[in-house]
Amino acid sequence: MTQQIEITKNMTISTILESFPHQSQRLAQLITNAGLHCVGCGASSFETLEEGMLGHGKSQQQIEDLVKKLNVLLEEKFDIETISITKRAAEKFRFFAEEEGKKGCALRFGLMKGGCSGFEYILDYSEAPCEEDEIFESEGLCIHVKKDHAERLLGCMIDYVDGLSGAGFKISNPNVRSSCGCGRSQKY
Repeated sequence: MTQQIEITKNMTISTILESFPHQSQRLAQLITNAGLHCVGCGASSFETLEEGMLGHGKSQQQIEDLVKKLNVLLEEKFDIETISITKRAAEKFRFFAEEEGKKGCALRFGLMKGGCSGFEYILDYSEAPCEEDEIFESEGLCIHVKKDHAERLLGCMIDYVDGLSGAGFKISNPNVRSSCGCGRSQKY
């Protein structure tokens, strides 16, 4: 049995992201939401999480709260052989579906060519799976994905974020090799 590494305030931001590659996008989002908008900057490779937070005017309590949130995220079940949705995102999807008269629909999740980096995500309603679909289930919600998209989407976590920078569905995909600056498209 391997012991889970715990995130501490003494770890550099780059070490945190490198230690948990399948969750790095979600970890980066939490760190960014805490006020460290320089997750990708050069300072993240030598500054500890604590140094970065203190340098951005954050208190010790805010540092402790962030470390706790990061470790709670690490405790979530994560399966790179499926497509998952967080409870919050599933609830939002059901809310939007009901508002649009699509109650009981599944989530259609896929890719389309577009954007600066090559592919953009598709999130839509699906009344029934197509013959060429693979069906996933997470948080009581069926997710329909075309079989030829599944390889690039396995391991995805669909979340819903609501913050000052906007609200919407956020997808963490461990298969992405690069993405554009606007965050709307990615390359595999």
